[in-house]
Amino acid sequence: MSSKTPHAIRGTQDIFGPDAEAFAFVVETFERVRKLYRFRRAEMPVFEKTEVFARSLGETTDVVSKEMYSFDDRGGESLTLRPEFTAGIARAYITNGWQQHAPLKLATHGPLFRYERPQKGRYRQFHQIDAEIIGAGEPQADVELLAMADQMLKELGIEGVTLHLNTLGDGTSREAWRAALIEYFMAVKDQLSEDSQERLEKNPLRILDSKDRRDKPFLANAPKIDDFLSDEARAFFGAVTSGLDAAGVKWVRAESLVRGLDYYRHTAFEFIPDVGSAAASALGAQSTVLGGGRYDGLMEGLGGPATPAVGWAAGIERLAMLVGEKNELVADVIVVVENDEMLCKGIAAVSELRKHGLVSELFASGSPRKRFTKASNASPRAILSLGGEGMSDAPARGEEGIVYKVTEILLAAEILSK
Repeated sequence: MSSKTPHAIRGTQDIFGPDAEAFAFVVETFERVRKLYRFRRAEMPVFEKTEVFARSLGETTDVVSKEMYSFDDRGGESLTLRPEFTAGIARAYITNGWQQHAPLKLATHGPLFRYERPQKGRYRQFHQIDAEIIGAGEPQADVELLAMADQMLKELGIEGVTLHLNTLGDGTSREAWRAALIEYFMAVKDQLSEDSQERLEKNPLRILDSKDRRDKPFLANAPKIDDFLSDEARAFFGAVTSGLDAAGVKWVRAESLVRGLDYYRHTAFEFIPDVGSAAASALGAQSTVLGGGRYDGLMEGLGGPATPAVGWAAGIERLAMLVGEKNELVADVIVVVENDEMLCKGIAAVSELRKHGLVSELFASGSPRKRFTKASNASPRAILSLGGEGMSDAPARGEEGIVYKVTEILLAAEILSK
């Protein structure tokens, strides 16, 4: 490779081979499961007006202040490559009149962009699957969404992952809790980490999930949301947990699990690998597999009507790491043209086989013996030999131990499709 050859941009990746098959397996499983739950598919723009994310995520958040890829277009308007899906979906819901479909169950997937330090399982261009229920304020929507996530993880074959669940209460509960947290942490402000001191007045809930050792001594005795829940908020959380029990979704209470932005209400959740599990070993410090919550106040921040909503997202790269390498496509049949005069018949054969739903490939280059050896090494279910001579004594090939010497195309397709 020449020194002049451009390299991939730091924080991006070229996905190929078994890794690409694992990536595709995650997406295919997500698509299958979202159809089981009747979530409608949506495709969203890769970039939006910068204000969509600034107003949704908050000017003071790290994503907006440090991590967004923003630029001015030729018209002088500030645009941003999407760092997450929810804000764009909320904008689309308001501007496209999707209220007529409420409650709207929506699913999408694709690339997202954040300028942050690349590390294991985290990239500057990364990919997520995303599911939202918009316009449904009942706890059953939270249960539906979480049951879908739980089933998808199971169908991916991911084990050793548990749903961690918390409530943030309704608006009144959350505000009372927020005030109590400010009062509590203000008394020890000088002993907190710099990040937590900065969050104290703007975003005190975020202190609760701090990993800084300086903050940890004060977290255990911090005010708990349960002491401030209204009767309505307590009943909502009870309905969510009883619904999850009925759906067979295992969960544990996680009182420190929070969402800092003011528009989050009620349910907050993350699927996290169990300590010592293979999933925990695979992901390292990046332990969250899938996360989300209820964001009943977001639409108003974008100028829309008050609209309840709940959603989750999961990184495809992280899920693919847990799935592990997937073998590339195995052929049902490989068509070997041993006589070049049979090439057109070979092309016709492989075309016919594919029409019958069989994974097929044509080998017609190199010497006849090498063609057959190459086909055998690919370990297909069967080999279809066209125009060969003296091959009746050839060793059995393929998983089923069969060598087909058939020149009638339809007969071959009929045999192989049984």
